[in-house]
Amino acid sequence: MNEMSMEMQRHAVDSWQIIKNRLGPIILSFLLIFAVASIITYIMPRKYRGQVKMKIERDPNKVKEQSVGFNDPTMMTENALKTEFETLTMSRTLAPVVEELNLAKQWNLPNSRDALSKLAANLDPQAGIRSDFVVIEAFDENPQLAADIANSVAKSYMKQRIEVEREQKERALTVLRKQVTDIELQATAARTKMQQAKKDAGIVEEVGGGTMARLPGYQVQTAEGSMAITREQQQYKIDSDILTLKADIDRLSSLSPDELVERASALKLENQSIPVLLSEMQKAQISIEGAINGGLGRRHPTVLSLQAQIAKNKELITKAAVDHISGLKDKLAGLEANKKSLEKMNNDQNNSAIDKQSSTTTYLIAKRDVEQLEGMLLKKRETLSNEESNLEVSKSPATIWQEAQVETTPAKPRVMLNLTLGAIVGLMFGFGLAFALEYMDTSVKSLDDVERLLGVPVLAVIPKDVGVLHRSSGFMPDAEAYRILRTNIEFNRRNANANCITVVSGGAGEGKSTTLTNLAFVCAQGGYNVLLIDADLRRPRLHTLFDTSNAVGLTNYLTTDVQLEDVVLKTPVDNLYFLPSGVLPADSAGILNSQRMSDLIADVKSRFDLVLIDSPPILGVSDASVLANEADMTIIVVQHRKLPRQMLMRVKQAIENVGGNVLGVVLNNVDVRSDSSYSYYTSYYTYYSPTNMPGGAPEKRKRKNNAVPAAPSVVAAPRRDGADVF
Repeated sequence: MNEMSMEMQRHAVDSWQIIKNRLGPIILSFLLIFAVASIITYIMPRKYRGQVKMKIERDPNKVKEQSVGFNDPTMMTENALKTEFETLTMSRTLAPVVEELNLAKQWNLPNSRDALSKLAANLDPQAGIRSDFVVIEAFDENPQLAADIANSVAKSYMKQRIEVEREQKERALTVLRKQVTDIELQATAARTKMQQAKKDAGIVEEVGGGTMARLPGYQVQTAEGSMAITREQQQYKIDSDILTLKADIDRLSSLSPDELVERASALKLENQSIPVLLSEMQKAQISIEGAINGGLGRRHPTVLSLQAQIAKNKELITKAAVDHISGLKDKLAGLEANKKSLEKMNNDQNNSAIDKQSSTTTYLIAKRDVEQLEGMLLKKRETLSNEESNLEVSKSPATIWQEAQVETTPAKPRVMLNLTLGAIVGLMFGFGLAFALEYMDTSVKSLDDVERLLGVPVLAVIPKDVGVLHRSSGFMPDAEAYRILRTNIEFNRRNANANCITVVSGGAGEGKSTTLTNLAFVCAQGGYNVLLIDADLRRPRLHTLFDTSNAVGLTNYLTTDVQLEDVVLKTPVDNLYFLPSGVLPADSAGILNSQRMSDLIADVKSRFDLVLIDSPPILGVSDASVLANEADMTIIVVQHRKLPRQMLMRVKQAIENVGGNVLGVVLNNVDVRSDSSYSYYTSYYTYYSPTNMPGGAPEKRKRKNNAVPAAPSVVAAPRRDGADVF
């Protein structure tokens, strides 16, 4: 999380840096677009507004033209409301307004079509969010006409919507009437089919008719069906009687004569004398018991007479039971004969009933069709009646809550809004332009660019607008940048004898000569004998920085036998000597690429602690390549945000192609106020600079006189005073 925050902070700093660097284009874009917005706003015609507020009414009983969904309510949905809102700008709504207000004439237009287009462009209807309210705004240069247009559009919309809804209802009624007629014809045909099927099936009556005909268990009854039911009932009764008789016969046949007598009262015999016989038997039995108890013996004639009477009664009862069983058997035989006859009759009648079953099914289907069609017909007639009634009563499609009034203040253009948008667009365009320029800018912007492209160190960062140091007096904080350059040169040299340095640049105007002069100045201040050679034989400039003439100098020494002491000048700065360019030759590269020039460099290297050579731009002429080959080291001066990266690589390649040694790069003319990343290179100059010495650091050593150092007997001999080079 911390790394992400640091990354975001770094991007923010980089973006702010780009904005500061490109503040000019940003301000220019802002002012330009803001000015354009202001001018457009000023020249736009002033238009007044007419505003109408009305509520679009929802219609829950709107007729649909579909032939299905008879009970489907049609509450107006949000999509339907949006559709109604969009009809405000349709030509059907606006055309009557054009004709009513004669807008073509009022606007001096050739025809109504152009007036219709202009009217649509001047309208701005607005619908509320989740609301039925609609605001109609009309704009025109005439305030009265703007109000009239808004009111006319609202009234035209209401009128057109009433007409459209009436047309829709009439079309829907036409469809409903046709549907009613079609259903009536279908119902009539279904009734005819039902009556014919009823006749063919011989249907007499229906069981559970009416609405019950659509329920399970619904039956129709024909003559054959009634007879079949009767026969089935008779057959069921015969079967029941046969079973009962067989049971009675089996039960009576299983009883002994005595058991028949004992159970005679429970057997329900058909002989009516049985109860009398049973009663007499009981009385005789009682009499026997009484006689025996009275002292009569069992052989007494009275007792024997009573016993004979009882035996006779038993015989009669037994015979009656046998006769009863015989009668039951005869009855059983008769029932079985009837059963066989009834079964034969049922078989014959069932074959006839099967033939009429299909007619019955056809009748039932036809009856259900009739009932469904009659139900549909009833609903359709009700719907038709309701819609015919609604057609005569027209409900207002909208309610106007606020009519348009004549306004006294123009509504367009919106000055503050236009200016604000112009300012916002100007800033956005400016920022976009700044970042686009930064993206397309391939110049050197940072130390990382230099070190990554060239693979050599940045020796110093020189602030912007640094002047010639030896012309200044007092405390000079900018001199510290050159002291840093001096120190870095010392620690990056290959050896102590490599004291000849040439300074090159890719193009003109990158501050090469000023950088070389100031470097020579701080080195001389440090106590080093410094010779500054102006070898730019194309456009020499060093002599102007020392206010001297270049009439005699390097070219004179190289082309004549003049002595070095005659062309080297002593500058007002202690320990600093200057060799001007001399008269400019026709072939400067040929003069520099000579043995005389090589001997000169070898000579001055032995006489001076440091030899600094100014050269022309290396990409323009070949002089700088010759000097890079002759010198021990080469320093490239690059102006910040000027030289493209590809050109910088070509500068290094040009030096290396001639055998030169690139010591490092000086990043010149850096605007530390806009590029805050460089502020660390200059922010402590004043803080750490001494306040008691106007010249900065004390000198290491100082020669006793201002004469040019004499030439040693051997060029490669060490320094005469035995001091180090720096």
